[in-house]
Amino acid sequence: MTAPTSVADRDVYTRYLERTRWFGGKGRPFEVASVRRIGELPTAREGSPVVVIELVEVAYGDGPGGSEVYQVPMALYTDPETRLDHAFIGWWEDPDHGWVHAYDALHDREAMACWLAAFDRAAREPGGNLNDASGLRFHRLPGHDLDMETHSTLFSGEQSNSSVAFGDDSLMKVFRKITPGVNPDISVHEVLTKAGGEHIASLYGWLDWVDGDPDSAADEGTGTTMQLAMLQQFLRTASDGWDLALASARNLFAEGDLHAYEAGGDFAAESERLGTALREVHAVLAEHFPVTTLDRDEVAALADGMDARLDEALEIVPELAAHADTLRATYARLRELVGVSVQQIHGDLHLGQTLRTSLGWKIVDFEGEPAKPLAERLKPDSPWRDVAGMLRSFDYVPHVVERQFAEDHPEGVEQRAYRAGEWAHRNRNHFLTAYAGGEPTAEQRALLDAYVADKAVYETVYETRNRPTWVGIPLEAVARIGAA
Repeated sequence: MTAPTSVADRDVYTRYLERTRWFGGKGRPFEVASVRRIGELPTAREGSPVVVIELVEVAYGDGPGGSEVYQVPMALYTDPETRLDHAFIGWWEDPDHGWVHAYDALHDREAMACWLAAFDRAAREPGGNLNDASGLRFHRLPGHDLDMETHSTLFSGEQSNSSVAFGDDSLMKVFRKITPGVNPDISVHEVLTKAGGEHIASLYGWLDWVDGDPDSAADEGTGTTMQLAMLQQFLRTASDGWDLALASARNLFAEGDLHAYEAGGDFAAESERLGTALREVHAVLAEHFPVTTLDRDEVAALADGMDARLDEALEIVPELAAHADTLRATYARLRELVGVSVQQIHGDLHLGQTLRTSLGWKIVDFEGEPAKPLAERLKPDSPWRDVAGMLRSFDYVPHVVERQFAEDHPEGVEQRAYRAGEWAHRNRNHFLTAYAGGEPTAEQRALLDAYVADKAVYETVYETRNRPTWVGIPLEAVARIGAA
C-alpha cells in the first residue's frame, strides 16, 4: 500500500483527475490550485459512509491559461473497501473524520443511497432541503414518489458529466465541471416539466450550493449559486436516436441495390416525428422564456461571428479555402435579414441528444455546448440553430456507416456513396418539412443555410483535430453549400 496522503497534498487530486473520463483538461499542463469541501450529506442508514462534496479548482499553465472548477463527491471509509478499488482516490488524515480511505462516491451504492434519501427528504419534510450552514440545498418538484428500495448503477458512457440510475425509477446527472449560475439543463427541464412537456424526461429535483449565506440568498438573492446535480425520469426502455439511425443506414447498405425509401429500415417516418417533436418543444419554450427580435446590428454581429470562426478554421483546415467565398456569401445573406427572432433553445442538438420511447421522441441534455462559457449558453438564439444541428447529424449517419462498410467491402464504393447521399437527403427533408410545417420560407432558408454552414465549418476543425479520416464528411457538406 502506498504511503498515506495528507489532505493538503493536492497531487492526489491531480492523479485522480488525470484518469477520469470527464476531466476536460487532458493534454494541458495544469495544477490543482485549491480544494474546498462545501458540504456533507446526511447518512442514509446504519453503515453508510461519510459522503462529502469537494470543489477542485484547476489552473492551467499553457497559453490560454485560465482555470476550471470540478465537482468531486467522495465516500470516506475508515477501512479499505476492496470492492471500490477501481474508484480509489487516496487516503489521508482528514481534519474532520480522522484517517480515511476516499473513493469516488458515484461508484458506491452505499454513498448513492445518501443522495436518494436526501432528495426524498426534500419532498417530505419541512426544511428537508438541507438549507443549513453548508449551503447545500436539495430541491424537489411535486408529482413523483421516489423508489427508496432500489440501488444505483453508474453509467459508463458519459464524458463531460456522470450519470447514475436508481433502479428503473430515476436518473441523477452529476455535473462535473461547475460554473456559478443557473445551469440551463435544470432551468429548461423545470419549465418543460411544469408545462407538461411530452418530449422530455421529467425533472424530479436538483441539488445546488450557495457560496455565502444560504438564508440571505434565498430571501434577498445574495450569494453565488452553483448547481451540482439534477434528478429526472429514467427512460429505461428508450433507444438512442443516433443508434437507431445508424441501424437504418446499415440496413439500407445490407439489402442490396435499393433506394432509401424501399429499404425495410427506412427512417423517414421517424425523422418526421422528430421534426414535429422539436417544433413542439420550441413552441413551449417560446411560451415560457423571453422571445426577442434581433435588430440589424445584432444580426450583423451574428454573421460576423460566423465569419470569424471561418477565419480561424482556415488556419486549421486549408481545404476550406476553396469554399471560403461561397461560405462568406451564405453569411452575407444572413446579414440581409430583418426581424430574426431568438429564444431559449437546446443549443447542442443532434441525434445523440434524442431518445425514442414507446410514447414518442424525447429530447435530452439541454445544457448547451459544454465547451462554451455558461453566459454564452444562456443567451437566446434562433431555433434554426437546433434545426441545423439535426440536419448535420442526419448527414453524418450514412457516411459513418459507409466508411464502416468500406473496411470489409472495398468494392461498390460509388454505389454506397450515392445511397448514403440519398438516405441523408431523404431524412433531412422529412425532418425539415415536419419542423417547418411545409417548405421553409426564403428568410428561414437563408437563416438555416448560415447555421448549417457554420456548423459544418466547426465540424471540419473538430474532425481535423480528433478524427482526421472523417474530415471528408463535413468537407463534402461544405462543398454542397457551394454548389447550391
